[in-house]
Amino acid sequence: MPDSKANSTTDFQKVLDIGRPPNIKSLFPHSKALIISGKFIDRAMAEKGKAMTIAANGRNHFVIKGTLLAAQRAGAAIIIEIAKSEGGTSAYCAVNYWNIARQVNALCNELSITIPVALHADHYGIKGEEDIRTAKIEIPTLFEAGMTSIAIDASHLPDDQNLLANIELYPFVPKWAGLETEVGEIKGKSGLSTVDEALFLIKGLNANNIFPDWIALNNGTTHGIEESDQGIQVELTTQIHDALSDYNISGAQHGTSGNSSDRLREIVSQTRTTKANVATALQMISWGLEVNDYGNAILDKNGNFIKVKDEGVTEARWKEMVAYAESKEIKGGNYKKLNLPFENKLFSQPEEIRNRMAKRVENFVYEILVNVFNAKDTASIVNNSILELGTYDPGPKAKQIEDPNEWTPELILKNAASLSSDKGPEGNFDD
Repeated sequence: MPDSKANSTTDFQKVLDIGRPPNIKSLFPHSKALIISGKFIDRAMAEKGKAMTIAANGRNHFVIKGTLLAAQRAGAAIIIEIAKSEGGTSAYCAVNYWNIARQVNALCNELSITIPVALHADHYGIKGEEDIRTAKIEIPTLFEAGMTSIAIDASHLPDDQNLLANIELYPFVPKWAGLETEVGEIKGKSGLSTVDEALFLIKGLNANNIFPDWIALNNGTTHGIEESDQGIQVELTTQIHDALSDYNISGAQHGTSGNSSDRLREIVSQTRTTKANVATALQMISWGLEVNDYGNAILDKNGNFIKVKDEGVTEARWKEMVAYAESKEIKGGNYKKLNLPFENKLFSQPEEIRNRMAKRVENFVYEILVNVFNAKDTASIVNNSILELGTYDPGPKAKQIEDPNEWTPELILKNAASLSSDKGPEGNFDD
């Protein structure tokens, strides 16, 4: 890490004292873990320029551990996250919305991790009125449990309902917390987001004094292990980000596991993206599966995963995982459903095995942070910013430039009718 105002032990203690938000201080009063608002992470990447950081989906403890160790090596500010499908009330992972902060905090103290970390509730999905009612109760509990950032994802809804849901739920998110919004449900090459849809959402939020840090798009990617020539559409992403430049919002890139390192470097260099979600790749790497250079699992000629000998879990444990998957007719990307039933069995392996699981993740994440995402040494940028501002809340990046009188609920409904968009096929798409 380069010289900075926050390099000394004294200055790091000042950063801890100033930078940790109230919920983190209350939960972990004596902690040395620098858990902060996602707003600082976004701004550090923008300040460095042509940089984004990993938002690692901590589907298991070893992914979290390896990611933290990699970030410490790289001097990189990072995000650890879990999505609603992964860690909500119907979770398929043992790591969840309500225990992820405790795991990250414990690991940071155990491993002497000093880089800044934001904790993000990813894809807090809203698919109807019942979800909105539930969210008003549930979102505060996430921050009570230690989240410092959230993605309100109502992209499954029509454009007007997406905007209205974001407006209705915003009062339940702390003002200091990182905020992500989304337009265009992630469906691969179907239902791609448009400039008009993105402008409609961000203008409507701006008129209501809501200034998200990130916007996620359907820009051609998918979640899971799929790989195709389609991938992230860099030109579309750039076009939308440029159209939103007056609103000073960054991009959040979903579904990076199925995209090559070269394509991800294009996202870094040509768009305003500062946050890149990596989920499936880290899970597969921790288990010891054969992957390509950017973490996409390689299948054999029969469509089965390939276990690398003496990497990740033991061969006996992997055999057990495969047998369980076959008994439940679980295939491909749905191997993610093995996380919950096997978490304790992963912990029951010898220390040597547990360490090699985390180490494999560490090596992959370090490489991507330093040589793909350009996030090296961004930790010091965050620390200096906290010291200079003297607060855990850097405030909004944007200001209100839209007329609230033009964005009433009635006008939102009326104006949405003129939007031309293709939402793609119906279905329960993964988030």
